Amino acid sequence: MRRSVSSVVVVSLVTLIAAASMATPPAAGERVIHVTAKKFEFNPATIELRVGGPVVIELTSLDRKHGFKCPGLGIDEVIVPGQPTRVRIVPDKVGTFPFHCSVFCGSGHEDMVGEIVVVP
Repeated sequence: MRRSVSSVVVVSLVTLIAAASMATPPAAGERVIHVTAKKFEFNPATIELRVGGPVVIELTSLDRKHGFKCPGLGIDEVIVPGQPTRVRIVPDKVGTFPFHCSVFCGSGHEDMVGEIVVVP
């Protein structure tokens, strides 16, 4: 009985977290950039943003679970097929920030990279 209650709690929490990450639609004035992930690429692989410009990066997996990690901008998300993942960001510094898939997706995973270029 105790194990079954724990399982229900865990499943409920996972569902709630997943729903929260995709439930909030972009606000007025937020630019939306759609990024798809599939073995072994992101499209687009280069994302250009402006300092101070509010953006929602909407991540969608076309085939399996992937990750989207951009350490320089503090982004670390998991992308699950069928569940768009939205990341809100207002860049506060100029630069080129590499990102990569942080969930192993097979041979070729290491080539699943891109960059966010933030301009003034």
